[in-house]
Amino acid sequence: MKRRVALSWSGGKDSAMAFYTLANQANLHVDTLLTTYNESNNRASMHGVRLELIERQAERMGARLLKVPLPPNCSNEIYSERMMEAIRVLEAEGIREIVFGDIFLEDVRRFREENLARVNFRGIFPLWGRDTRELAREFLRLGFKAIICCVDTQQAPAELIGLEYSWELLENMPSGVDPCGERGEFHTFVYDGPIFREPIRVERGETVLRDNRFLFLDLLPY
Repeated sequence: MKRRVALSWSGGKDSAMAFYTLANQANLHVDTLLTTYNESNNRASMHGVRLELIERQAERMGARLLKVPLPPNCSNEIYSERMMEAIRVLEAEGIREIVFGDIFLEDVRRFREENLARVNFRGIFPLWGRDTRELAREFLRLGFKAIICCVDTQQAPAELIGLEYSWELLENMPSGVDPCGERGEFHTFVYDGPIFREPIRVERGETVLRDNRFLFLDLLPY
């Protein structure tokens, strides 16, 4: 029998690759997608994608979506409280492991593992240590399709917003920008690929700059 696990789901390419990687393992089954979102505007944390689109991803993946609402400017205390509520849901159902799409940031992994250890949970990192350029190429070879939906303009050119994550983009990735955006240079929304029963149809809406730094593209479901 496969061991049930939850996956920290942002809607972007790294979490999609983590899901795909585990889907091909005989002993694990991703039972639940765990997503945090801003409860004031119903948008996924960090990526700024409408929650409705995250819900469509989960439906087309055949996975349950466990949504964790967070207030704007969420404090560490409230974040911990809300995440603990979600942890209790998973624990009650026999799930004691959470999967993350992290690749090489040691401090991020350490933070996750230390917090999980406090509640006797364990982290799984199926992409850990992969070369990010090769991982990006594999993402495209598998037939995944994604749009850049957020750019940190202090780390990457604003012109990346709204671009397809493509072979051409990888070939022309600006110097200093990780091909997977692992340092937070950019974030993506995956709308097609082998983990979906059918594509998620989206239209590009307006772009908005927040905090004089983060440029978001509003993706509209249709």
